[in-house]
Amino acid sequence: MKILIVGGVAGGATTATRLRRLDEKSEIIIFDRGDYVSFANCGLPYYVGNVIKTKDKLLLQTPKSFKERFNIDVRLNEEVIKVLRQDQKIQIRKKDGNIYEEDYDKLVLSPGAEPINPFKEIKDERIQTLRTVNDAVKIREYLENNNIKDVAIIGGGYIGVEMAENINNYNKDTKITIIEKANHLIGPIDKDMSKFVQKVLTKNNIKVVLENGVKEINNNNQLEIKLENGKINVDYIILCIGVRPESKLAIDAGLNVSEKGSIIVNEFMKTSDTDIYALGDSVQVNNPIINVPTYIPLAGPANKQARVVANNIYNKPGKYEGTIGSSILKIFENNLGIVGLNENTAKQNNIKYKTMIISPYSHVTYYPGATQTTIKVIYEENTGKILGAQVWGKEGVDKLTDILAVAIKHKMTADDLADFELSYAPPFSSAKSPINLVGNAIQNEIDGMVETITWEEVLKLEDAFILDVRTEEEYKNGHIENAVHIPLDELRENINKLPTDKKIYVYCHTGLRSYIATRILKGNNLDAVNIMGGYYFY
Repeated sequence: MKILIVGGVAGGATTATRLRRLDEKSEIIIFDRGDYVSFANCGLPYYVGNVIKTKDKLLLQTPKSFKERFNIDVRLNEEVIKVLRQDQKIQIRKKDGNIYEEDYDKLVLSPGAEPINPFKEIKDERIQTLRTVNDAVKIREYLENNNIKDVAIIGGGYIGVEMAENINNYNKDTKITIIEKANHLIGPIDKDMSKFVQKVLTKNNIKVVLENGVKEINNNNQLEIKLENGKINVDYIILCIGVRPESKLAIDAGLNVSEKGSIIVNEFMKTSDTDIYALGDSVQVNNPIINVPTYIPLAGPANKQARVVANNIYNKPGKYEGTIGSSILKIFENNLGIVGLNENTAKQNNIKYKTMIISPYSHVTYYPGATQTTIKVIYEENTGKILGAQVWGKEGVDKLTDILAVAIKHKMTADDLADFELSYAPPFSSAKSPINLVGNAIQNEIDGMVETITWEEVLKLEDAFILDVRTEEEYKNGHIENAVHIPLDELRENINKLPTDKKIYVYCHTGLRSYIATRILKGNNLDAVNIMGGYYFY
């Protein structure tokens, strides 16, 4: 069998090596128009920031290593320009401009995604996107060789935030501005959780401009960015607006694509042509939580899809069931974990959901080094099925996010979270894990043990009676204006000071003591509501 693969990196390269492990005799050829066939594209921002010192560290495989270890033919600087489906051939343009053809039995498309660049007509080395190793090298060399005082990053998603941190790491004196058209950073998370991200960036002298899109860029002596509201002048611009599937080859070949241009594949990763497969950042995937098609370009799914493609080419059973969007992001000393649905997606799909926010410590507080973590879980209102989660903290965020990802993948509920038996020792967690705690909190809500409310909802209320049950010292260090202060341990003896004709909105530092307070108040026939996340989240 002769198998041709268009594109390397995660999808194409992984498909090729799996194919070889399944069959020693097939002819396998990878075509890539770039200089490198297999590189760590997720590591590119860290090369810019000099965390990864040399570009060689980014290179995973070379044509030589592919040939020696896997007997796979890799052809770099050769661009596939046309698929001749009826003849089962492709046309390839070499670096010197010459065009030739190769026939195939099976064709695999792994072209990836390209950075969105609305300013392509401006040819200026001071305006750069980040996709390849060469892009990262250009950015780092420009920072090294020029006196850059002001950098604008257009786009506040994953790459934009990572680039801001890494340019800050490279040179703390460089002024960095992130410009984002939406009302918060990191689109897949909710606005309330994004405040953590914004606060950390601001603390590290990175300016964040929200709800202000870029209208125009003028390349004068300095680069002038005209915004919807105002303008700024900078020395350098990195475009991190997002990516779009690079699907022109598939479109020209008449393969089915979505409205947004992603290649449509079935659960076997087959396109509308049974001899052509596609995978990676160029394809539409299913969101198994809500069973709707979506576009989620991530490296983890691309690697799993590669295995499915290779298995099905050799008629081995295997399906790709979809992508739930598990991801994690380092932001200075903090980490952000994301998986599943956010509130906006749940609303768009008419799901009856609720949220739970808790702010436990990463491990027991009597062991040194415990830090605060915030977990926001989105769950189905009546069943407690876990639909999505966002985790913020310094320690253990990857572990918590991964556990929640497994729960979502397997359609588990709050009861399952509460019942999980997870590893414990004082340096690592608590006997009752944060996962158990969030499960218990959702159980309490569903069982009617407690009524909860978000700070956003509380602050919209007029004349709300807010009760602070923290200690005297905590209250003096900061509190909600007009909140009534009664420490939890003094609450029972001061019940008569509380109103009997209105709701009492209760908060502590994280939400645990306020939960206990609401149980005391309800036991005394008062209408009490727990404010999720506590003063820490506020």
